[in-house]
Formats: sequence, structure tokens, C-alpha cells
Amino acid sequence: MIQSIDYAAIAPPLILAVAAIGLLLADAFEAPRRVLSLLSVGSLAIALLAVIALAFGDRRDTLCLPDGLRGTGPRSCSYVADDFTLLFQGIVLGAAVVVVLLSLQEITDSKMPVGEYHFLLLAAVVGALTLVAARDLVLLLVALETLSLPVFALVALRRYDGTASEAALKLFLVSVVSTAVMLFGISLVYGATGAMHLDRIAPALTRLPSDLDPVATAGSVLVLAGFAFKVAAVPFHFWAPDVYQGSPLPVAAFLSVISKAAGFAGLAIVLALGLPAYAHVWGPTLAVLAALTMTVGNLVALRQKTAIRLLAWSSVAQSGYMLAPLSVGDDRLPEAVAATTAYVALYAVMNLGAFAIVIGFRRRTAGALSPSWDTLDDYRGLARRSPAVATALAFFLICLAGLPPGVMGLFAKVVVFRATVAGGVTWLAVVMAINTAIGLYYYLVWAVRLFTPAAGPSYDPAPGMPVRAAITATATAALVLSAAPQIVLQTVTQAT
Repeated sequence: MIQSIDYAAIAPPLILAVAAIGLLLADAFEAPRRVLSLLSVGSLAIALLAVIALAFGDRRDTLCLPDGLRGTGPRSCSYVADDFTLLFQGIVLGAAVVVVLLSLQEITDSKMPVGEYHFLLLAAVVGALTLVAARDLVLLLVALETLSLPVFALVALRRYDGTASEAALKLFLVSVVSTAVMLFGISLVYGATGAMHLDRIAPALTRLPSDLDPVATAGSVLVLAGFAFKVAAVPFHFWAPDVYQGSPLPVAAFLSVISKAAGFAGLAIVLALGLPAYAHVWGPTLAVLAALTMTVGNLVALRQKTAIRLLAWSSVAQSGYMLAPLSVGDDRLPEAVAATTAYVALYAVMNLGAFAIVIGFRRRTAGALSPSWDTLDDYRGLARRSPAVATALAFFLICLAGLPPGVMGLFAKVVVFRATVAGGVTWLAVVMAINTAIGLYYYLVWAVRLFTPAAGPSYDPAPGMPVRAAITATATAALVLSAAPQIVLQTVTQAT
């Protein structure tokens, strides 16, 4: 049972794990804040370089079953570094660099312990990187918990803030329930198939005795429900708005982009590699979840008056669009996975850009006398005071709405719409079109406020250099992908 480990395959998460421990030790010896921050950013950059290096090589895998346990089946491995894995690891690491840039000033302003913050953030990223490479149910669950557990502490790291503590408790309770649900589902799938590796579960389900079919069906639905909690799909979404509002904004950005991307990667892996035989079960279920998620998210977003809660409910609605292609079932599953992956990649750029500007604006106006400093009305007249910031925010909002010139957002909507129609789920495509029209309203209402004269006192956003770097990076990426959105689709198609 002694296995050899391919350290090159696991290099990205291994680099971050070693860096996280080193960072924690450096903090114990009172290393300067700047050193800790540079170590955090540097380790993410090195891990990203490792992903790029792996992308130029062949598929790698490790933690495989010994020869005596393989039988006549395929080579079953727990960790696989293929094109799909490397694509999602690149998305996660790129987004993590932006989140760290957004965190530098927030750590100082909120008086959070810098060493603990970066350690927890890197630990959560390790979980995300492992999750997208996992190919057995045990590693999937462990990676999901490695992603989730540090986030509880990150949300509550402002120890003096009762709202943050409440948000962390709510996230903890919901996550515990979702883990229990998923673990029960995994136990049912294992009991029915006798396998944990996805490439062994799939063929076992095709020849399952009829008396075990209800067991496997229940297990598949429960595993799906566990992932639905993680990606904030309705009706498992109720934690998201309060947690986004109560946590430090960079942590909310992390939950909205990195945690969501890893969750969708894990869901796609389980459905495509482990449960294709039960597409008749999870396909209609996902279709209903997608319709409910985008509808509830958009309708509640219409009523929001603050920027962070609008982004929170917008994130819920966006999860519905990402779920929609996966509802087509097994017939066109590769195309559906490609559509969801493309949407996740484009959404990461758009949403991180919007969060970056909100963070810069909030840091500047946090000392204002108005108790509602972060309402949408506080953004009135921003174009006159800071034309570049206002233009960037308007562009990100237009991208999220799916309107030209935000071609990347329009492209993302078209991709998921086309995959849903091609899969024969026409009614869901109609629901998606209606919801896209609803989403246009609240995105445009916010964008219009930027160019409307302010009726009262106005505040100028003056983000620090790291936040400006994050805004510049996301805005540049959005412009490039709007000019050439086919870059994403070609890359995703090849990877999936």
C-alpha cells in the first residue's frame, strides 16, 4: 500500500501549504507586515508559475491505487493534474492574487492580525486547488472542508465586530449541515457501488441491481445538495447575503469568486466523471435549482439599497446561470461543462473588478458621518469626481448585465444560453432570458447613479496602491476579454 507521490503534480497546493506554514512561523517571530504580505503574494505567484509549467507538459496523476487493487479497470487516481484541473487552478490563483491585493489595506484599517489572515487565506486556497484536482469522493470532501474551515475564521477575524461574528457563526452552521448532507450522500453512493474513485463509480452505476437504484439515487441527490450549499444555490442560499455583509469585503470577494469557482469545478467533476448514469435524476433537479436561483437572486437584488448586498444577491443570481448548462444531462455534458467553466472564468474578472472598486470606495468613506455611507446613492456623481473609477465600475456592471460594450458578459450569457438550448432544456432558456432582462435593471440603476449629480455631500474614492493595482488588472483583463472573448472559449473547450 506504499504509494509514490508525484510532487510535480501536486506542486501548486504544496507550494502554498509550505508558504502558509512558513508565514505563520514568520509571524510568530514578529516579522514585519510588509514581509508577510510579500510572502503571501509571492507564494501565489510561484504557484501560478507552477501551474503554467504543468500546462506545457503531459497529464499527471498521483495517489493512485496500487496494482493489486486496480483489477482490470482503468488507472484510478485520487489527484489528477489534467487540462481541466490546471485551468481552474489558474483561475483560482489569479483571483487569489487580486484578493490579497484588496486585503492589504483592509488588514490595516480593520486591525486584523496580518499573519493569521494570510495563513488562513493561503490555507483556503490550498483547499480550492486540491478540490479541482480531486477524483475520488474522499479527497473531494477533505478538500472542500480545507477550503471552508479557514473561511469561518477569516469572516470572524474582526474580533471586535459583532456582525462579523454573527456572519461567521451562520456560515459555520450552514457549512456543517451541508457537509453532513454530502457525507451521508457519499456513504450511500459508496454503499451502492463499493467504490470511491469517480472512474469506478461511473461504470458501477451502469450495472447496478434494481434494488440498489433508490440508494444510489438518494446518494446522488444528497451529494448534489451538498454542492448546492457551497455555491449558494436556492434554496440553500440563505447564508450568503448576511455573510457577505458581515465579513471583511476582501473575504466576501473570496467567497463570491474563488469559493464559488472551486464549488462549481467540484460539481462538474462529480457529475461528468462519477454520476453520468444518473443524469436523468440530477439533470431535472439542476434545472429547477438553476431557475429558482437566478429568479430569486434577481428579484431580491431589485430591492437592495446597499452595494454589498446587491453584489451578494447578484452573486446568487449568477450561480443560477452557471448551473443552467449542467442541467442538460449526459447527452451534451462536455459542452455544458465547457459553458459553465467559461462563465465562471469571465464572471471572476467582472465580479472581482466590481468588488475592488467597492472596497476602494468604502475604505475612503468609512469615516463619513452618514450611517448609510455604502448605499447606492452614495455613488452619485462619482463620474465627476473620479472619472476613471466610475467608468471602470460602470463597465464591470454592464459586463455583469451582459450588455455591449461589455462583450465578455454578453458572450458569457450567450454561451450558457446556447448550451442550454442545445441540450433541449428550452423552458430553462426562456427563464434565463427573462432573468437577464430583470438583471439589466438593477445593474443599470447603479451605473446611472455614477453619472447623476449628487444631492448631498460627496466623497472622493482614494484607494491605496494595492487596490488601484487590483482595479487596473481586472479592468485590463475585462477590456481584453471583451475585445477577444474567444480566447476564453477556445481555452475552455480544449481543457474540457
